[in-house]
Amino acid sequence: MCQKIIIRIAVPEDTVLVLQFIRELAEYEHLSESVFITEEILYEWISSHRIEVLVAEYQGETVGFALYYFTYSTFRGQSGIYIEDLFVRPQFRSLGIGTSFFRELARIAQSRGCFRLDWMVLDWNNNSIAFYKKLGGHPVDDWTTFRLDGKALELLAEKTC
Repeated sequence: MCQKIIIRIAVPEDTVLVLQFIRELAEYEHLSESVFITEEILYEWISSHRIEVLVAEYQGETVGFALYYFTYSTFRGQSGIYIEDLFVRPQFRSLGIGTSFFRELARIAQSRGCFRLDWMVLDWNNNSIAFYKKLGGHPVDDWTTFRLDGKALELLAEKTC
C-alpha cells in the first residue's frame, strides 16, 4: 500500500488545491463559516515559506494535505514543527496516508534539527485521537490552550496604559 502513496511538498501553483482541502477540512470539522482565507493570501504564505504544505497522492489522485510551520522552544533552544492542519479525504482514510504524512513530517523534523511535532485535535474526534495514540502521540494534559481574538483582541490593542 505504501508504494501507492506519494507525499510531496506543495508549490505555490498548488494553492487552489490546498485551499480546496482547507474548505473540505472546515466542512468536516463543522467550521465552514470560519474560513476567510483567500487564494491570494494562501499563495503569499506558501510562496514566502512562512508555512509549508505536504500533499498526498494516491494512485494518481490528490487526496490530502498537511500544513505546518516551525516553532521555537526557549527552554530547549531548538525548533519544533506545529502541524496546523492535516486532512485526508474520508474515502481515502485507513489506507496509510495519515501515517505517511506523519512519517514524512518526522523525517523533515529530524533533517532540520527539530525536537518535536505538535498539533491539536478536536475533543470529539475520537478516530483521530486513536490514530495519533497508535502512532505514539500523546495528549499534553498539563497545558491549556488559551486564545485572545475578536473584540477582546481589538480592545486590548487599543489600550494605552
